[in-house]
Amino acid sequence: MNDFKWRHFQGEIILQCVRWYCKYGISYRDLEEMMEERGVDVDHTTIYRWVQHYAPEMEKRLRWYWRNCFDSSWRVDETYVKVKGQWKYLYRAIDKNGKTIDFYLSHTRSTEEARRFLGKAMKKQKSWDLPSKINTDKNPAYGAALDSLKKSGKCEADVEHRQVKYLNNILEADHGKLKRLIKPVRGFKSMKTAYATIKGFEVMRMFRKGQMRAWQLLPGIKGEVYLIEKQFGLDSKNVYEEFWKTVNEAFQAA
Repeated sequence: MNDFKWRHFQGEIILQCVRWYCKYGISYRDLEEMMEERGVDVDHTTIYRWVQHYAPEMEKRLRWYWRNCFDSSWRVDETYVKVKGQWKYLYRAIDKNGKTIDFYLSHTRSTEEARRFLGKAMKKQKSWDLPSKINTDKNPAYGAALDSLKKSGKCEADVEHRQVKYLNNILEADHGKLKRLIKPVRGFKSMKTAYATIKGFEVMRMFRKGQMRAWQLLPGIKGEVYLIEKQFGLDSKNVYEEFWKTVNEAFQAA
């Protein structure tokens, strides 16, 4: 099935707009001007619709590539996101090396939401990728959530819960880098649009962290573009030709 049927633009152009918006922290109107300079006349509201539709799909189709090989020591915390003039809570988890494990947008900050997020983060992990240590802040909801997951058998009984403040510095810094992408939005209009957009932000942050580098056929940005376009059936034999050309040149140089 063609993912871009009736869109009136080529799939490569649509995915380029989605990638740029989710990666560089720009507004829809700025991106409209940038595309106009490249000879593409597209309205900012059209780009908005593209992001809402394709950013969640991009995160979903790339999930296999980034949900693997995490360190067993996790950092968990939440940050604030403004939705319709009110602060909501974005739960996030990374490992000690900074790799993004999972994220979850919630209306409230409670034991039930913390349990739901931790259960979501652990649910699709392989047995060797499950955490042995989880570090959080002093929020008592996390301790209660972990106890609940252990009692229900959804979490290993020997998982250690730590509340060492400085260990979460790496996650606080990661929050800041994500917030730089969120800032130009100036507040989301609904939870649905907020979560859809944040999924795009998070997956592009994962590319910056190198979480999918092992599956990028070409070096640098070309590998990123190829991997994303491949998920939507846009990969071309020219990519393979360029890859083998690079391999042969490296072999000859050696």
